[in-house]
Amino acid sequence: MAALHPTVGDLRALMQDHEPPCISLIQPTHRSYPQTQQDPVRFRNLLREAEKVLRQRYPRRDYEDVLGKLRPLADDADLWIEGADALAVFASPEELRVFRLRRPAPPPQVLVVADSFHVKPIVRILQSAERYQVLSLNLARARLFEGTRDDLDPVSLAGVPATIEEALGDQLTEPYLKVTRSYGRGWSGPVPMRHGHGGRTEERKVDRDRFFRVVDREILERFSRPSGLPLLLAALPEHQTPFREISRNPFLLETPIAVNAEALSLEELRQLAWQAIEPLYEQRLSRLREAWAEAKAHGRGTDDVHEAAAAMVQGRIGTLLVEAEKQIPGRIEPTGNVRFGAQAEPGVMDDVLDDLAEGVLRTRGEVVVVPAGRMPTDTGLAATYRY
Repeated sequence: MAALHPTVGDLRALMQDHEPPCISLIQPTHRSYPQTQQDPVRFRNLLREAEKVLRQRYPRRDYEDVLGKLRPLADDADLWIEGADALAVFASPEELRVFRLRRPAPPPQVLVVADSFHVKPIVRILQSAERYQVLSLNLARARLFEGTRDDLDPVSLAGVPATIEEALGDQLTEPYLKVTRSYGRGWSGPVPMRHGHGGRTEERKVDRDRFFRVVDREILERFSRPSGLPLLLAALPEHQTPFREISRNPFLLETPIAVNAEALSLEELRQLAWQAIEPLYEQRLSRLREAWAEAKAHGRGTDDVHEAAAAMVQGRIGTLLVEAEKQIPGRIEPTGNVRFGAQAEPGVMDDVLDDLAEGVLRTRGEVVVVPAGRMPTDTGLAATYRY
């Protein structure tokens, strides 16, 4: 029932207009027993809090179906036994999306009952500033991963010719590879050592290059171009050079991960990937902060919530930095007027910053969710205008 991670498609779906009420719930969870037993209990408590707010704001006929979708989740053993760091649930009369999130630092608990979904936490997960992909490649197969500073997960390559046999079929030099022995133990089990066998060196190079060319084309068209994410190549040095000579992928970074990724755990691969990505992430944040400071100095940027809301409605915001954990209770009206509101329950209220982020995304602006210590302002936002 629950997906491991939200996708860009999920975000777009959540940002569509939905029949209210919309319930957004993010709950820290545990990865191991017996601590996992606490999680469904906390979930039921949050549902009770949500029901209190629903009773105050909506007729019973409008919210009973939504609660009816959520209550069975508390008894879904599969949902709670598969440990994660947080559970994210989005429910409305016609929508239900459930995600298990993995982060070393559990996110804060969030419960928002509103006329739209609270998408800022999903924007943070999906923002391209710290997201990246890793292509694990050897002479036999390719695998793709997607991650952040906190986690790394396999990406399904269903429908993609990800092995040399699938890619070349009848055109494969026979016989090409033979498993002679295994060594080590990677994230997927014993790691096979493969040797060229029975074919001439030049024939094997032709097969290698044709396989790499197929992989490069499929990854570019199906994953890199749609996501726009930077791509790291995890491959032994002798495979790095020929793949890079063949590759036409403009998202492929020059920084290599010169290892056999299948001999590593996912956590070891994540650490190597983030070491390569982090300097680029910091550089990008620095450029965004500098660009905002220059724009503000020339009247093309703001850190004022009222000014930003008015500009958002007009479609003038090109880039918006929002503070990761900050919330401003209230909402932005269609006119751009900001209506602040006191929280009836902890964490239960529309969030002005979330409305702002959603509005900028709707007008095809860029939203980057930034840790508090890296924000250039203390208001929770930094908006740079298009004009």
